[in-house]
Amino acid sequence: MRPRHLSRRAVLAGGAAALTACSASGPAGPATPAPDSPETVLLRQVVADKERTVALYSALIAGGADSLEPFRARHQAHLAELRKYLPAGPPPVSSPAVSSPAVSASASPGASPGATPSQSPRPTLSRLRDVERRAAGQRPRQLAGLSPGVAQLLASIGACEAVHAVSLPKSS
Repeated sequence: MRPRHLSRRAVLAGGAAALTACSASGPAGPATPAPDSPETVLLRQVVADKERTVALYSALIAGGADSLEPFRARHQAHLAELRKYLPAGPPPVSSPAVSSPAVSASASPGASPGATPSQSPRPTLSRLRDVERRAAGQRPRQLAGLSPGVAQLLASIGACEAVHAVSLPKSS
């Protein structure tokens, strides 16, 4: 048997069809972003909690409790370090909805630093002490499954929060 030869027309037609298929098969549309890893979800939650804590400190400082400025500065430093571990760009749209039940389940109602201003009591040192104590108590439970660097950072933050809870002044 002799090998069959393709005509030039068949080769050109096949090549044209292949080029057409390649040029028409560009990206199908915007790719769905991958969901955040559990570590990233936790980091976003901790950052949000820290931001609320800084806001609580700021409210007390604005009320004249200038002695709290070093405490707030430490929380701001924690935020800067935590943000280094977050991926660049905005969080996925589904992330807050997924993590909010966990946040509300882990903290008792009214004790969360994330309560809205209309629902939350006015900022006081005892409330701030409570927020610090609860945050420090959560850190050991959050360490499982984290990368070593993030686990070390969260453990250090927890230790700092525990010290804040006992070091806050009795009155402003």
